[in-house]
Amino acid sequence: MKISAETKAFQARLGHQFSDAGLLVRALTHSSMATPNRDDNQRLEFLGDRVLGLVMAEALLSQDQAATEGQLAPRFNALVRKEACADVAREIDLGAVLKLGRSEMLSGGRRKEALLGDAMEAVIAAVYLDAGFEAARAVVLRLWGARVGAVKEDARDAKTALQEWAQARGLPPPDYVELARTGPDHAPVFTIAAQLKSGQSAEATAGSKRQAEQAAARALLDELQAE
Repeated sequence: MKISAETKAFQARLGHQFSDAGLLVRALTHSSMATPNRDDNQRLEFLGDRVLGLVMAEALLSQDQAATEGQLAPRFNALVRKEACADVAREIDLGAVLKLGRSEMLSGGRRKEALLGDAMEAVIAAVYLDAGFEAARAVVLRLWGARVGAVKEDARDAKTALQEWAQARGLPPPDYVELARTGPDHAPVFTIAAQLKSGQSAEATAGSKRQAEQAAARALLDELQAE
């Protein structure tokens, strides 16, 4: 199968040259582009999630042989959750080669966290099917690299950690308030404030509400822990 120059360049960024280029094309095809003659990446996403999970579980066990399951579980979740997959996808500019239907393109699909995370998992599955587990493992460890070594023992997402901080002090859960939305409809930028009933708050800006809420929660946690 012939592939575009952009897809060839993506293979270089990914670090794997496909023997079966059709696998990569399928991994990059969103359901909005699926046709009776063209499969989308949903089944590959399902498989890639499992391949990524095994690679990360092995890496964490190897990295810290004294860690308990209770210590490893939050680290694992931080490494395999959709946000982490989307971050890696952005680093290799996966969005530039996603095959999207017109409606998804117009709504900023190439920047959407869910689409990027799903496609990253599908690409991992494509590598696995193309060249086996060791090849997929090598790609994942290279792309996730420093994240594995830097993941914190308490790797819960920031919103969960902030809610637990508040509950431990008898406060209700924090509120997340949208302060501003700027940019075009296909690429909005959100400014969100994380607020506690005690009056403490922090703001953050990001390209999705979820990212902005997480960043605001992390900023507020950092302020609270510095006091």
